[in-house]
Formats: sequence, structure tokens, C-alpha cells
Amino acid sequence: MTEQSEHTPERVSEPARRPRTRPDGDVRARWAFAEQSVWTDRMLTTLEAGVKGGRWHSLIDKVHGEANLFWSFTQVAQNQGAAGVDHVTIDQFATGLVPRLRRLTKMLAEGSYHPQDIRRAWIDKPGTTEKRPLGIPTVRDRVVQTALRNVIEPIFERDFAEHSYGFRPGRGCKDALRRVDQLIKSGYRYVVDADLKSYFDTIPHDRLLGLVSQKISDSRVLSLISLFLKQGVMDGLDRMIPEQGSPQGAVISPLLSNIYLDPLDHLMAQAGFEMVRYADDFVILCRDRQTAEAALQKVQEWTAQAGLTLHPEKTRVVDAEQDGFDFLGYHFQSEQRWPRKKSLDKLKASVRAKTKRANGHSLATIISDVNPTLRGWFEYFKHSHRYTFSALDGWIRMRLRSILRKRLGLKGCGRGRDHQRWPNAYFAKAGLFSLVTAHRIACQSSKR
Repeated sequence: MTEQSEHTPERVSEPARRPRTRPDGDVRARWAFAEQSVWTDRMLTTLEAGVKGGRWHSLIDKVHGEANLFWSFTQVAQNQGAAGVDHVTIDQFATGLVPRLRRLTKMLAEGSYHPQDIRRAWIDKPGTTEKRPLGIPTVRDRVVQTALRNVIEPIFERDFAEHSYGFRPGRGCKDALRRVDQLIKSGYRYVVDADLKSYFDTIPHDRLLGLVSQKISDSRVLSLISLFLKQGVMDGLDRMIPEQGSPQGAVISPLLSNIYLDPLDHLMAQAGFEMVRYADDFVILCRDRQTAEAALQKVQEWTAQAGLTLHPEKTRVVDAEQDGFDFLGYHFQSEQRWPRKKSLDKLKASVRAKTKRANGHSLATIISDVNPTLRGWFEYFKHSHRYTFSALDGWIRMRLRSILRKRLGLKGCGRGRDHQRWPNAYFAKAGLFSLVTAHRIACQSSKR
């Protein structure tokens, strides 16, 4: 065993944590995401200093406050979303909004509120033929869940680990990717590439509620969370009551999933391991294989104790220099990154659907349909190796040349003399978004 693996693993510098107490400055600015109809400046000051006894009491009145419910509805409306089992859309719920919210306030205050069943939908998993379940609560229940999240999120956000990036205010995928890139370039080449099998569907309810109750003692809030965890699920005509898990698609699920994995975050941080987590997707980066193996063993021990399962085939220690690994849509290898195969397949599937050879629309219409897809994809993958973009640009132009070729009565895909008939400049003049050009501009901007 190396000297490093016998001691606390060496760490690279990372952004400072939010101080527990900061008497100077504006407390509201430091907690800008906290819902103002719930969290007063006085409450935020108490949050930073630490509430007496470490547990919050009497929160249900904050949940059912009419102002909180109103602003919760505006958040739900902004996120759009389909109707639940009651078939009530957001626009329909908005009709008679005030009396609806007052009824919710009354039911929550009296303890008579019960969530309706969740409607289960099945959506495609990118790059595979598999589908994953998505739970769609009713608009009414999404409003209540948002109001609940507005109340309890700051309580847990205060102590969440620095290396957790998923579904947290002011954080996102790009922050997690930036951290991984920094660690790799600092010499952390051995990676624990972990995969939690069916995480959202297997979270133990009793243990999750136990973690929540460590910071919240209001029994009615705890009961409300329990009700949401045990909501019935309608899958066609079949109905089931989940005994574990938190349905993906529910407003409160991302926060609850972070709460359950927070002990693992702190365990790894205290042991000195460099972990980067986005929801249930995480990697641990180490300088040597022995340290990585030790980190994997620690994760295996924790997940077994927590009632979770690591996927035996997808969890492994890899050498980022030799083998590389996938994380949040990217493939990392040898201090470079590019879109993983599933990410490329998903883009190509989307472009194919919009560039069928029998497409009857004008070239200008087709390009205007394709461009938003390309811009959105580039915005996320613009930090890829430059070779990624030239190959994709060529493939997209080939698809367009195939359309034009068919209109001349020719068979097959764009090739040969088609490059002279419709050169690259032809498509640029027609307004086609170029990934290569966008990447060059982005690189120039970053150097200024």
C-alpha cells in the first residue's frame, strides 16, 4: 500500500463552504433562493446560527400559509407539466385559484389533507430500448409539495456537503463537470465509477424519515412527507402502494434523495476522498488505485447498511488515463472529454427525426427546426474535444444533402459531387448552425 493510501488522501483546493454564522452582510442575499413568504430575515439568521436543540418545531403553519401556497402555484405553473389522475390541468386549476388554495390551507391545518394517486408514465431511456417510470402527481399535490419544499429545503441545504451538486440552488451539472475536470488535471486518475441500482425506487421510507426527523420535529410535517412517500401509483388500471422509494417526477423527490445520500457525502469527505455527486450519479477520484479500492469498499459498506444496492456490473475502479469513464453525459479520458456514445446517439436520433429524406418542408424550414436542437446540445457539450464538432457538422450536412439529392430524383445519401452542388458554404448561407464555428467562438471568448 502506498504512503498516500495509508493516510488521509491528498485533496485539491475547493470552493469555501458557506459559513455557519456570518453576522456581517445581508442574510437575505446569502439565502436568495429561500421563499420570502416563508423565511423571514429573523428565521434565516436563526438558521445560520443553528436552531436550539438542532431541530425545527411548528413548521406546518408555514407550509399551509396562503402566501406560500400561492407562490408555490406560480412555481408549478412555470414548470408546466401534465395533468395527474384527476385530469385537472394547470390552466383549469388556475380557474378559481383562490378558493382552491383556501381549501388546501384548511385541509393542511386540520390534518385532513391526503394526496391523490400518482399517474405513472413510461419514458424512453436515452441510448437504450429500455424505459423508466415517471410519476406525475396532480397539480394540487404538486402545489403542496412545492410549499413543503419551500419550508424544509433551507434547513437541509445549510449542511449539505460541498461536493453534492444535483438539484441544489445555484448548482448544476456544469459545476460538477468542472470539478471532475479540475481533479483529473490535478493528478486524480483512478476513479470509482459508481452506479446505484434503481436508487429512487429503493430508498427505505423509515430510514429516510429518520434522517428528516433529526432536523425537523413537527409531527405533522413528518406525517405529510410520509403521505407523499406512500402515495398510490396508478399504472393504467393497476394501482399499487409503494413500500419504498420516492417517485421520480414528484416535486419533493430530489430533495429527499439528497437527504438520504447526505450521510454518504459527509462520510467520504471526512475520510478525505474526492467525491463528486449529482443526485444518484457519483464518482470518487483518487491518485492511486489502492486509495480508489479503499474508497469503493467504504461505499459498499455504507450502501449495504443503508439498504441500497450498487450495480455489480456498472460499479468499478477505472484508470481515467487508459480506460476513461462516463459522467453526466460526458466521457472523460486522458484529461480530455467528449460526449459519451449515448449522448451522441440521442442527438443523432433527434436530428434524424427532423431530416428524413422524404421531408416535404423547405430547406429553410428544416434548418430552423434543427438549429434549436443543435444550439441546446452545444451549450451543454461545448467543452468537448474539438474533433467532436467537425464530425457532427459533416454528418448533419450529409443528412441535408440527402434530402436535396432525393428532390433531384437521385438515390442514396449525400456524397461525391453533392459536395460541389451544395458546398458547406451553401448551408452556412442558409443559416445552418455550425458546431465547429460555435466552438471556435466559444474558445476565443474564453481566452479574452
